[in-house]
Amino acid sequence: MRYSILNLSLLLRAALFANCQSTSFDPREATIETVHNDIYLGLTTCRQVVSSYLSRIQALNSQINTIITLNPNVLSTADAMDAAFAAGNVTGSLFCIPILLKDNYDTSDMNTTGGCLDLSGSQPSVDAPAVTALRQAGALVLGKSNLHELALEGISVSSLGGQTINPYDHTRTPGGSSGGTGAAVAASLAVFGTGTDTVNSLRSPASANGLFSVRPTRGLITRTGIIPISYTQDVIGPIGRSVRDIATALTVMASTGYDPGDNATALVPASSRGVDYSLSLGSGSLQGVRLGLLSGFFNQTSSNETTPVNMVINAMVTKLQSAGAIIVPINETIYNATAISNSFDVQRFEYREDMNSYLQRPSLQGTHPTTLNQLYNSSKFLVIPSQYEYVTTSLVSSTGNATYNTVQRGIQNLTLALQETFTSNNLDAIIYPEQKNLVVKIGSPSQSGRNGILAALTGSPVVTVPAGFSPATTDAPVGVPIGMEILGMPWMEEMLFGVAYEIEQLTHVRRAPVMARGVVEVMNFTSVPIVVPDTANIPKAYPVGVL
Repeated sequence: MRYSILNLSLLLRAALFANCQSTSFDPREATIETVHNDIYLGLTTCRQVVSSYLSRIQALNSQINTIITLNPNVLSTADAMDAAFAAGNVTGSLFCIPILLKDNYDTSDMNTTGGCLDLSGSQPSVDAPAVTALRQAGALVLGKSNLHELALEGISVSSLGGQTINPYDHTRTPGGSSGGTGAAVAASLAVFGTGTDTVNSLRSPASANGLFSVRPTRGLITRTGIIPISYTQDVIGPIGRSVRDIATALTVMASTGYDPGDNATALVPASSRGVDYSLSLGSGSLQGVRLGLLSGFFNQTSSNETTPVNMVINAMVTKLQSAGAIIVPINETIYNATAISNSFDVQRFEYREDMNSYLQRPSLQGTHPTTLNQLYNSSKFLVIPSQYEYVTTSLVSSTGNATYNTVQRGIQNLTLALQETFTSNNLDAIIYPEQKNLVVKIGSPSQSGRNGILAALTGSPVVTVPAGFSPATTDAPVGVPIGMEILGMPWMEEMLFGVAYEIEQLTHVRRAPVMARGVVEVMNFTSVPIVVPDTANIPKAYPVGVL
């Protein structure tokens, strides 16, 4: 009987759905839950939801330059989902949820370029496993977002995609390297998006765009089918406008399970397999939660770029204490992000080998170089000048270098020191600003002041939350967003989500950028529009084809 009632309910909803003449769906700040509510109540259709986001992309993307390409099949896929809904065949926690993929995720229906002109014809024949999982859960891939070329820095400029612009302040970068995803999600051009993180790249754009992200424990999600930089440091994950959305997205992405193509996935304990990270949200509180505050991850110099960050994090600490959290100062000198990066970052040893393996896979078709050296001999690339030394060194380095094992032992010691900090202070998590200063201006030498290296090297999970805004200015009418990282011990994602959710409900920091607040008329598309990235906006400080 229960089965019959369920089918009747679905049929009634489908009837309403089929008769829906005009959409009441509002994509601005929409969540997975609000999209599903409108669809299941017959207030809109999958096609109308997709059309709403395509319309916003057409109307707003030219201001912030976030998209490299749109998925030519997304409208027909939406129509198929409408038919499935009408037939009562609704499955998947992401049914009809429009998302954007950072353009270093392999997709069989779109080129995967890393934002690099020399990879503009590179066509994977199969989706990355994480993309397969998202699609099987019902996600609608709108397209691919811009990034800092090949995910090497945090300015989010590329030879193929141009310079992505921060939606809160058009004179600033959006963070990176997943800056296209961050800026697009902040402007409600998708419900959520995906990114990668080698040092800061999920957390930096979340911080700079008033968003939430999760850098999972290394190994929780397979990295197969992702353009690589570093086996030691690379992870992938989601960026969204709410804790619940990124928890739901991580649940799906982590369902890929063990992958023989990425042996880090063998490390996942049984207790972390098959977890639904959204289920326990709201079941806890901040009372008695012990949070270490890393003093070494602040820049206490007074300036227009650093003072707002310090004030925002100090105000957040006060709110957390008022909610019952116990703040434990951590003053150990080992926690200096610049020193850690200079001593232990292993990207330059692993980059060439990992990229050559990616470029030579049989599943990578189309036109593309087969080695990293070929790519950088092509003149069809962009490396910012502050990265010249890193890239040229990477082209002659390998994991066979004599110093590589020494650096890896240093990482092991850092990991043990972090564990000891947690144990000796009885900590649940550690907090600190994602960036010591506001996200940098367009044309800056690098994305300076970021603190992501500790988690990147130790493989620790981090949830980033919006912490506040700098004072409003003419360029930044609601201020520049400032984010806070919450770092935990490996495999503690569920606990971190719980803390982040309580902070979200306590503070309600997130606000939409002014440029994205208006209503956009929904177009009646007969085909998916073509987006042409603006490469004319690449700052002269970042010459193409120079190394």
